[in-house]
Amino acid sequence: MSIMSIMSIMPAASVVDALSPIPSAAELWVLITLAALGLHLFVEHRKWSAAVAITKLIASTGFLITAVHAGALGSEWGRWIFVGLVLSWCGDAFLLARARSMFLAGLVAFLLGHVGYCVAFVTHGFDTTVALAFAPVVVIAGLLVDRWLRDHVDDNMRVPVRAYIVVISIMLTLAVAAWRQGGSHLLLLGAVSFYLSDLSVARDRFVRRDFFNRLWGLPAYYLGQLCLALSVLSLR
Repeated sequence: MSIMSIMSIMPAASVVDALSPIPSAAELWVLITLAALGLHLFVEHRKWSAAVAITKLIASTGFLITAVHAGALGSEWGRWIFVGLVLSWCGDAFLLARARSMFLAGLVAFLLGHVGYCVAFVTHGFDTTVALAFAPVVVIAGLLVDRWLRDHVDDNMRVPVRAYIVVISIMLTLAVAAWRQGGSHLLLLGAVSFYLSDLSVARDRFVRRDFFNRLWGLPAYYLGQLCLALSVLSLR
């Protein structure tokens, strides 16, 4: 399976971005990440706990190394993307445990990761008019998500969860606006995929825990992180 076949499932405009020269090392780590993800889903379904942790951390380390080989450290906004990826890696590690305290630590890590992405998009440059026009859409979506979770979230978790909804909504708004300002299509696809993957996490943690949540949520998550890691290629 080549990187080109993976990109063939993306929208046509995203494929144009993906056709920017991809360093072979970055391509290799995309494939390693996807392979580790496939193994992770298999061992999680089989409930092999040690293998679950190992495969997930390999997959998450994969998007970090992909970003490095894509040149994320070579620009200011790319470095902020990398900060977001590192904090996401920490969130993945925390969420391997089921304890409430570790879930809260993971929530904070991902929240700060989204702040990193927000800074990246602001540093990149964004279309203010588009941001203002799109903001009502994400506000409505955020209110719907909050209403969906309201009866399932304990009182002591409502503030952290609502703070997370606010931050990820801002992240998505800025991603759309940065894309309209000339950002990579992969940037937009990454932000949207990450946003959607968080719905699976919320459903799994607060509404109904089952493997189906991870079966679609984790591929969306890793697609999002890989797209964000590769979005810096537009600067090469």
